[in-house]
Amino acid sequence: MVVHVVAVGRVRDAALRTACNEYLRRLRGTWKVAVREVAEAGRAGSTPDVARRIEAERLRVALPPGATRIALTRNGRAYSSEALAELVDRWRMAGRDVAVLIGGAYGLSEDLIREADLSVSLSPMTFPHELARLVLLEQLYRAGSILRGEPYHKGPTA
Repeated sequence: MVVHVVAVGRVRDAALRTACNEYLRRLRGTWKVAVREVAEAGRAGSTPDVARRIEAERLRVALPPGATRIALTRNGRAYSSEALAELVDRWRMAGRDVAVLIGGAYGLSEDLIREADLSVSLSPMTFPHELARLVLLEQLYRAGSILRGEPYHKGPTA
């Protein structure tokens, strides 16, 4: 299984980029994670709806064929770290690649969210897309530590 993080924009903030790279480094021992970045709509996105539509097309092009598509959206289903670990383990057992979609400044288009196999919320709060990427990578690392029974995760495991 490869977890593809398919995101609008790049991580511009140096501290967030360093933190993302650290979790990507840690994840190497757990499973493969590939990051695919697509360009933001920029000036072509004259309104939030237009920007989401442009970015959705770019995300679709970047999706690996046959991957389970997970849309990150604040209105998605919330998972505890333990439940996310179980979900990731099921994906791993199925042997199918997973693509986690992270929208840009205006989020994901409703069409793209409907097309996804699952909609997941990191929080009901709104995060900048750069921070959402960091939280996702940390939770993937945490999921791996839970599955291996390592002490990184301090919460309950049952």
